[in-house]
Amino acid sequence: MLRARATAARAKDPKKAMKRVLKLVFGERKLKFAFIVACILISSFSIVYSSNFLGLFIDECVFPLIGVEDPSWAPVIASLTQFAAIVSISVVFNYLLSRTMVGISQDTLYTIRVDMFRRLESLPVSYFDQNQHGTIMSRFSNDTDTLNQFISHALVQLMQSSITLVMVIVSMIMNSWIMTAVVALFALLTMKATSSIAKRSGRQFAAQQADLASVNGFIEEMMNGQRVIKVFCHEDQSRSDFAALNEKLRKSMTKGNTYANIMGPVTMNLGNLQYVALVIVGAVAVILSGGAASGYTIGLLAAFLQLSRSFSNNVNQISQQSNMVLLALAGAERIFELLDEESETDDGYVTLVNAKMDESGNLTETGEHTGLWAWKHPHHDGSPVSYVPLRGDIVMRDVDFGYVPDKMVLHDISLYAKPGQKIAFVGSTGAGKTTITNLLNRFYDIQDGKIRFDGININKIRKADLRHSLGMILQDTNLFTGTIKENIKFGKLEATDDEVIAAAKLANAHGFIMMMPDGYDTMITNNGESLSQGQRQLISIARAAIADPPVLVMDEATSSIDTHTEALVQSGMDRLMANRTVFVIAHRLSTVRNSNAIMVLDHGRIIERGDHDDLIAQRGVYYRLYTGAVELE
Repeated sequence: MLRARATAARAKDPKKAMKRVLKLVFGERKLKFAFIVACILISSFSIVYSSNFLGLFIDECVFPLIGVEDPSWAPVIASLTQFAAIVSISVVFNYLLSRTMVGISQDTLYTIRVDMFRRLESLPVSYFDQNQHGTIMSRFSNDTDTLNQFISHALVQLMQSSITLVMVIVSMIMNSWIMTAVVALFALLTMKATSSIAKRSGRQFAAQQADLASVNGFIEEMMNGQRVIKVFCHEDQSRSDFAALNEKLRKSMTKGNTYANIMGPVTMNLGNLQYVALVIVGAVAVILSGGAASGYTIGLLAAFLQLSRSFSNNVNQISQQSNMVLLALAGAERIFELLDEESETDDGYVTLVNAKMDESGNLTETGEHTGLWAWKHPHHDGSPVSYVPLRGDIVMRDVDFGYVPDKMVLHDISLYAKPGQKIAFVGSTGAGKTTITNLLNRFYDIQDGKIRFDGININKIRKADLRHSLGMILQDTNLFTGTIKENIKFGKLEATDDEVIAAAKLANAHGFIMMMPDGYDTMITNNGESLSQGQRQLISIARAAIADPPVLVMDEATSSIDTHTEALVQSGMDRLMANRTVFVIAHRLSTVRNSNAIMVLDHGRIIERGDHDDLIAQRGVYYRLYTGAVELE
């Protein structure tokens, strides 16, 4: 079973990926970033204040009242009131921090998805030929989801834990450098352990993302090919292939999450050992100092223990979030790889414009839709802009082409098609028929030779305008979720209902459409799975008809239609092809008999050319194909 395998590795440059993520999140939100930092500072100060408050409360409020017959509770109430006020402020700012980060994360993800889709729309056809659709989809789903988790949760946690950690360390040093040294020793042990675990988990998380993309791509491929799978009784093999991919994903996820789950217990238990060590050291210090106000006190020990607990918790938080960081950065790099893909280049400067004929018979540009089109051709030599009528005159001269530079698939292709002529390509699979039509659309650019459209080199024509002048009816019909009317109007978005109906009648699709439950408003889903292959093709022909292009490319357009349906379509197709330049690729040679010229291709070369009668008279390859002496593959 064919399937593409994802090749993503762990983040190649985590620092660069992190910088790009932070720029996306805060680059244009400097005020919000300042507000977030302020919230974190207030929250971190509250945590440190709470720990120190405990020590002062014990030493200054609790111990002085022990054994006093008539104690004054005013200092106690004042201290508790101050503590409650600071904690309440911290709660409010923590709430505002969470709300702000949720908004920022969703805005960022919205921008990323828009940018990704725009980039996807700008990429050349070759990108989609070389990348599995499921793998591309995983960047919109899995990778953006992990990035969302990082931005909305992990990022603020890292910032808050880091700032709190700095404040806690400063406070610990001010309280006791001896006990701070104990904390530092355990911190080094914790960093050593977490660094070792994170290094291993990072590799596994990157492998997990790649394996997940492979599984998603395989599932999509199997869903699209269910009919083929069932026809060839390939269910068992498909399940076996899926099980192998799923097992690989299970292993990478197990390893990655095993390391991730180990990290928490390791840091937690080291923190507990640290707590025990501090109690011993602190108790000894209090005993030796005799509890003097100038030395170690019970309150100071209690405060330091709270600070050390806060230190451990924040180190633990940073350690745990490091896994999310590694996973998010691996996903972010995959997203940035898509965003950094080179868009389809377009150096064309000749554009297609609405035109009208003035009194002198000259073409001039107009903003109105006149039904007359012209190529607007600026000249670099300073000559006035010229307007060339759009006729559909195609010339290919000495064209060589290869999908990869060192392997040519077309060799020395030369042909011409005058306006209104029908040119047919015949030959076995892989002969280069579809490749020629791809070159007319500039889905790919030629290595050598010239292709001229109405006397203009197509490299000078802006791609969007070139493609607007061409209509294509393909063997593999693509219908989009929406009504039948909307699918037909895909060829001309501003078309009226009358134009839609006229196009459907031209393609002989009107009859079956009116038999549908809601007629032209019948919803189509899943690429028109409720329609027959012939009905789907008729809709695609109507879609091409409503665009009314001067040049029409038909790539096996009737190969999926039965003979009866083909007869119904042929009359409409003849009307559609009238006064247009038409390129036809067909296996059914009966559909190309009336062509003005037939090109017989073999291994990327034109080996015979002429009309039907000429080629029959030559008694060459076409004659043998037509008479059945040779079968088209």
